[in-house]
Amino acid sequence: MMVLSVEETAAEAIKHALKALRKRHLLEEGAHGPAFTALSKPLLSEGSEWKEKAENIEVELQQCYKAQSRLSEQLVVEVAECRAAKSSLQEKEAVIENLQSEITQIREECTKLKDDLDEKTKALELVIDENRELKAQLEEMSAKVKSTEGENKMLIDRWMLQKMQDAERLNEANAMYKDMIDQLKASTLQQLAQQQVDGVIRHSEDGAEYFVESSVPTACKNRINAHEGGCASLLFENNSGRLITGGQDRSIKIWDTNNGSLSCTLYGCLGSVLDLTITHDNRSIIAASSSNNLYVWDVGSGRIRHTLTGHTDKVCAVDVSKVSSRHIVSAAYDRTIKAWDLQKGYCVNTIIFPSNCNAVCFGMDGQTICSGHVDGNLRLWDIQTGKLLSEVAAHSLAITSISLSRNGNVVLTSGRDNMHNLFDMRSLEVCGTLRASGNRVASNWSRSCISADDHYVAAGSIDGSVSIWSIQKADVVSTLREHTSSVLCCSWSGLGKTLGTSDKNGIVCTWT
Repeated sequence: MMVLSVEETAAEAIKHALKALRKRHLLEEGAHGPAFTALSKPLLSEGSEWKEKAENIEVELQQCYKAQSRLSEQLVVEVAECRAAKSSLQEKEAVIENLQSEITQIREECTKLKDDLDEKTKALELVIDENRELKAQLEEMSAKVKSTEGENKMLIDRWMLQKMQDAERLNEANAMYKDMIDQLKASTLQQLAQQQVDGVIRHSEDGAEYFVESSVPTACKNRINAHEGGCASLLFENNSGRLITGGQDRSIKIWDTNNGSLSCTLYGCLGSVLDLTITHDNRSIIAASSSNNLYVWDVGSGRIRHTLTGHTDKVCAVDVSKVSSRHIVSAAYDRTIKAWDLQKGYCVNTIIFPSNCNAVCFGMDGQTICSGHVDGNLRLWDIQTGKLLSEVAAHSLAITSISLSRNGNVVLTSGRDNMHNLFDMRSLEVCGTLRASGNRVASNWSRSCISADDHYVAAGSIDGSVSIWSIQKADVVSTLREHTSSVLCCSWSGLGKTLGTSDKNGIVCTWT
C-alpha cells in the first residue's frame, strides 16, 4: 500500500469533506422538494406553515454553507501548519545527519589518537629500556675511565722518567757533539762542518731542497700592485726566488722578485683565493677558494689539472705533504678536513670536527696533520684513520695561521688574541710566546711564517706594519713599514734572503 504524504492526505480529506457537504445538500434539497411542491399548491390554510419551514430550511442551509467555509479555512490553516512542520522536520533531519557525520569523524579521530598513543607508549617504553642500557653502559665506562686514569697516571710517571733519561742522554750527546766540533775545527774539515751548521739539507722525493741562513729584512725591494680587492695568500717556489700570489680577483700570479715583473697568470678559479700551496717539484700549484672547491694548475702549461669538489662551504686552507707531492689536505667552513690524492683526483678521507678550521698543515711524517680552529684549539690528527691524536688550547680566540718549522719539531700558531705561540710538536707544550705592542692580527686568515733557518718569525698587523721576532731572544728585531692597509700574509723564501708580504689592497712587497 502506498504511503501518502501530508499534503496529499490533506487534499484527500478536503475532497471527502466537499463530497459529504454536496451529498448532504442534495439530500436536503431532495427532502425539501415535496414540501416546496406542496407549498406551490393553492392551500391557503397550510401556506404559512410551509413558508415558515422553508425559511428555517434556508437558514439551516446558510449555516451549513458557513460551516463549510469555516472548515475550508481550518483545512487551509492545517495544511500550512503541516507544510511548516514538514520543513522543520527536514531541517532537523539535516542537523541530525550533520551531527551523525561529526560523531563518526570524531570517533575516527579518537581511534587514530588512540593508535598514536599506543605507538608513542611503545616508543617511550623502548626509549626507557635504551636509557637503562645506556645508563648501565655509562656506569661501566665510568669504571673503565677511572681504571684508565690510574693507568694514565702510571704511564705519565714512566714517561717523565723516560724524558729525564732522554735529557741525560741528550746532554751526553751534546757534550760529544761539542768535542767533535772542536776536533773538526783543527782539521781540514772545518769548512764542511761550517756548511753543515749554516745550511741544512732535507731530502724529498724529487731530490734535495736547500736553504741557507736567513737574514733580518730591513728594506722594501719591490712594491707590486698585484691584485684587485686584496691578496690573502702568497708563497715562494721551492729553491727559487719566484713568488706566487692569489687574490680576490680570482687569479694566481707568479712574479720575479729580482725586478718585480709578472712572469705568468693562472686563470680558472671561480672564487677568491684564500690559501695556496705548491708541490716540491714546483710542477703543481693548489689554491683553496671561496667557491667551495680546490683548483690544481699545471705550472708548465698554465692549465687546470684538477678541480677538487666535495666541500660544501668555502675552503680556507690547503697544504701539500712533506713526504709526497701526491697527497694534499684541505680545511673548509663546513667543519671538515679532507685528504686528497692528486694522482687519482679525488678525496680519500674526511675528518669531521665541532669547530671551523682556519689553518691546516702536514707534519714531517706525512701522516700527521695540524689544524687551527675558531675555538682557539690546536689539534693533531692521523690522516689515515681520522683519529684525533692530541689537542691543546693554544689561544683564547680563533687561530688564524699555522706554520711548521723546517725540522718539523716546532709549530707556530697565530691567533686573534694577537699572540704568536711556538709549540713542541711532540708534546704540544709551549716553547715560546711572541707578542708586540701595536701588532694586531687583521683577519681570521692572517698568515704568519717562520724563516728558513727557524731563527725568525714574521707577522703582519692591521696597521700595515710587519713585525720580525728573533725566536731565540723572543723579542722584536725589526718592524717593516710600507703597506698602507692591513697585512694579510707573510712568507719567507727558502733561500733565506727574501720575505714576501701582502695586504688588503692587493699590494705585495718583497723585503731584503
